[in-house]
Amino acid sequence: MNPRVVAMPGSQIRALNAKKRPTSIDLGLGEPSLFPQQRFIDGAAAWTAANGCKYTPNAGDAEVRAAIASHFAYPGMASEANVCVTVGSQEAVYVAINAMLDPAQDELLVVDPAFPAYAKIAAVAGIASRSVAMSAETDFAFDAERVLAAVGPNTRMIVVCSPCNPTGQVASRAELQKLADGLLARGGAPVWVMHDELYRELVFTDDFGEMARLYPYTVAINSLSKSNALTGLRLGWLIAPTEAMSVLIKLHGWAASTASMFAQQVALGIFREPGALSEQRSWYAEQHAKVVAELEASGLRYVRPKGTFYAAVRPEGDASDDLAFAERLIGEADVVAIPGSIFGPTTAGWLRLSWVAPVDTFREGLRRIAAFR
Repeated sequence: MNPRVVAMPGSQIRALNAKKRPTSIDLGLGEPSLFPQQRFIDGAAAWTAANGCKYTPNAGDAEVRAAIASHFAYPGMASEANVCVTVGSQEAVYVAINAMLDPAQDELLVVDPAFPAYAKIAAVAGIASRSVAMSAETDFAFDAERVLAAVGPNTRMIVVCSPCNPTGQVASRAELQKLADGLLARGGAPVWVMHDELYRELVFTDDFGEMARLYPYTVAINSLSKSNALTGLRLGWLIAPTEAMSVLIKLHGWAASTASMFAQQVALGIFREPGALSEQRSWYAEQHAKVVAELEASGLRYVRPKGTFYAAVRPEGDASDDLAFAERLIGEADVVAIPGSIFGPTTAGWLRLSWVAPVDTFREGLRRIAAFR
């Protein structure tokens, strides 16, 4: 057995979700409640009926890659040669960390709070990782100066999750520009930035920074899972500078060979139709306005989400051991919520709430959390 895997805990998010009962108010798992746009699934099925479901090149179908590159049009990365289609965004994260960092000398720096997969993926590969904490006093807003101060001599990649899971915070253009300018001014070997922009279609502010437009050593990670309610399709991608693509595609080829041809045809239909990638955003925008009103009325301390479909709240009961608190919350109040410590020590004592449930259900969940001791 690989001792690194043996020592690694399983997903606590999944473990808590498994304790959900039929009666539970589920504010836990990050799963859209909307259904996919069926026309794209039907179109992919018709294409498959006529053409079969075969391998694509390792990096993905050329037309799909070109459509993704053209849609985002990041400077210097607007060609199909700059895109690798992956089995969901998590495989893209795995490929980027393992292909671009040397376990013998490189370090991964994770902006905390963040989705836990980054550090776990590094740990399995024997890659050192550290976190840099954003401040609760500023509602965990992205702070470029803190990040730059944390960069060490062995730091070779920084992970920025924006919009942020679990807080819903969004890194501003100005802060990401500060980060880009500071990294470029360092000289020496470049420090790569992996921008996990999985929730970029679910942004509720005009000030959303895109690192790939500001910094030439960026790897952008994304998928169709959240934007188009296609979590089970497992279709993601990474966009990177040409100099990094050969090693990224090589590892992807050995890890997964190719992404599903059927899934790629679904993606092609979405990218071909203007507005389809962000079509479901209007529902989330309406839900967001209602959710913020409910958070304000709850009396709980919360972070106003600027993106994603999550909200971070601070319970009034003793949540110093937030995992135990979340387990009691399920058992005694029948509410599923995710403890903040899963996303790093910065959000210990907080809860992450998913707000894809009907607003009445979300309101009742907040009421029970506010009353829970």
